Parts: sequence; C-alpha cells; structure tokens
Amino acid sequence: MEFANKEYLFLLLLLIPYLIWYVMYRKKSEPTMRMSDTFAFSNAPKSWKVRLMPLQMLLRMLAFTMVVIVLARPQTQNSWKNRTVEGIDIMLAMDVSTSMLAEDLKPNRMEAAKLVAAEFISGRPDDNIGLSIFAGEAFTQCPMTTDHSSLLSLLHNVRTDIASRGLIEDGTAIGMGLANAVSRLKDSKAKSRVVILLTDGSNNRGDISPMTAAEIAKSLGIRVYTIGVGSNKVAPYPMPVGGGVQYVNIPVEIDDETLRGIAKATDGDFYRATNTKELNQIYKEIDQLEKSKLNVKQYSRKYDVYQYFALVAVLALLLELLLRITVFRRIP
Repeated sequence: MEFANKEYLFLLLLLIPYLIWYVMYRKKSEPTMRMSDTFAFSNAPKSWKVRLMPLQMLLRMLAFTMVVIVLARPQTQNSWKNRTVEGIDIMLAMDVSTSMLAEDLKPNRMEAAKLVAAEFISGRPDDNIGLSIFAGEAFTQCPMTTDHSSLLSLLHNVRTDIASRGLIEDGTAIGMGLANAVSRLKDSKAKSRVVILLTDGSNNRGDISPMTAAEIAKSLGIRVYTIGVGSNKVAPYPMPVGGGVQYVNIPVEIDDETLRGIAKATDGDFYRATNTKELNQIYKEIDQLEKSKLNVKQYSRKYDVYQYFALVAVLALLLELLLRITVFRRIP
C-alpha cells in the first residue's frame, strides 16, 4: 500500500502532545471533592468504570489516526509484474456472417460457438488468446491477451448483425479471416502458435484465398485447426417477415475440402460439428495442445482504499460518544 498525500501523515505527531496532556494535566482539570483524610479510601478497589476510563482517550486517538490516513489517500500499489507461465499463443477466427443465425445448433450457430469458445478460454488461464471475426471482411475483435475477462466481454459482444446492418460486407471471406489471425501471430515468440478457425460456409469473398493464407501460416510455423459448423443437409433459418419471423430451410454449404486442405497444409486438424455437443467435444480435443513457456507482463491499476479507514473512524467516534453519554456520563 502507498499514500498519494504522504504529507498528511505528519499530523499523527499531534497524538504525542495529546497523550502527554492526558497523562499529566487532565486529572488536575477534573472536579474533585476535598476530604480531611483519604486514608479510608487508600485500599478501596477501583471500579470497572474507573479502569475503563482511558478507553475514551484510545477511541479518540484511533478515530484521529484513521482520519489522517483517509486524508493521506491510501492506494494499492501500481506496478508491472513479470512471470513465466506455461501456455501457447492462440487466435480464434470466428465467422460472423448472417448464416450463423441458422438454428441447427441451439440456440443458433453464433451463440453456440460463442458459448463453447468462452468455456475454452476460461479453461486456459495462462494462454495468450485473441479473437478475429470475419464475414465478407475481417478484423481483429481482440488482440492476444492474458486478460481473459476483457476477451470474454468482447466475445460476448460479437453479433452477426454487423453484416446485416452494413457495418461490414456480408459473405464468407475465410482467407481474409485466416490471414488476419495469422498476422496477429507472426511476431509471437511462443513455441506453439495456433489458429482455431470456425465457419459455416465456403469462401466467396476477400482478396486472399484460403489456401494462400494457409501457405502463409505454414511458412510461419502456425498450425490451423478448422471447424465446419452446421448440419449435413439443410438448417432452419429465421427470416424476418412483416414484423415477425418465419423459418425457412436453407442448404448447408460448408467447403469441407478447403477446410481440410488448410488443416493438412499447416499440420492441424479438420473437424465437423453438426450440433453443440460435437462442437464442445472438438474444443476439448484442441485443449490438449502442447504448451510452451511464455513471459507474461501483468499490470495492476491503482485504486483508493480509504473506505475501510473512514468506516473505522466513524465507528470509533460513535462508540466514544455513546460511552460518554451512557456508561461514563458525569454529573456536574
């Protein structure tokens, strides 16, 4: 812990003269009763009230100390920490085209993919993991990071409507999605670098073909695991009609040959998931990847922790006031 306003701590020196005054002069200022002889009271035992009288002084000193600490603004330490962990560098490349709304996986392909990916991320706390998304175009949703809470938040915000709303071109640019993910891994120093590419279609957009992107990944020593998501024939798809939704069956057109070729060229594996259970099992298999040592730099932010000291000060003052008007009440 450190203090933002350390100079206020010098106020604690005021406790010294207060303590001296209490010991040496306070009793002289209290009203007394004159007695001709106090011999009869010399061996009289002190009551518990008399023994507890210094408690008021201690409570005042405690409250003053806590107030001074609050003024000094205690904060947690702000620092960088380096540590070595076992892990690999992983980029998730996820298809977000409108066809991912098909409901052959429950509740739909997009939500099932997000749910399983989130479980995969949570199960690998020491890995650098990033997220790339693609439809007719590709971009990085989250660069590689060990801050998985931020990554999971960005994953949760992924929607297929970015294509339907015209924010990016709709379609399936598998080559662009893979190339984007590979670009994030090319400078990685990890022994194992992996792309997990998930799509429900075949390449029909983009300036880079899937196999060209696979060759780039191979030249950089990056393995690619490809996952084709969708049933084998047709899938129910929600079509907006007149303010409502009507389901139509759309054909499932997954380019298994290309996905298998990408995986083979990069020493990865190709998987097909026709339901959520199979998709979950695929991620569990990929979870068995080898691990290598990574140097991770963690950043800790500052935040004030004065609240606890302020609470103690308030409680000490209230207790001292309560004792003064009840147990230690004086009659003039």
